[in-house]
Amino acid sequence: MNPKRLNRISEEIKKVVSELISREIKDPRVNPMTSIVDVKVTNDLSYANIYVSVLGDKEAKNDTITGLNNAKGFIRKEMGRRIDLRHVPEINFHLDESIEQGLYISKLIDEVSKENRIRRGDENE
Repeated sequence: MNPKRLNRISEEIKKVVSELISREIKDPRVNPMTSIVDVKVTNDLSYANIYVSVLGDKEAKNDTITGLNNAKGFIRKEMGRRIDLRHVPEINFHLDESIEQGLYISKLIDEVSKENRIRRGDENE
């Protein structure tokens, strides 16, 4: 399938699912600080892998994924109503921890650069 079409469908799914999570899913397990990071749709449009980022501890992340998995039917039905597709893809939610990993790496870089500045300051004096 055309990659541009797959990208447009992915973006439309991302928009619809983000709206559903923020406005219509009432499950208390779903953290209000949940965002859709990325959506990957298979070439045959049979599956949509939705990558979710959750602000909170490990328990909040697991609860959010559980709540979203329980709401799969509702989300898929609403996607079918809002997006004009012949076949609505099956949804798979995945926890995306790339933001936390990026923050951790940034913190490590800051520590190393601070140590280098201290060493250079000590050597120059």
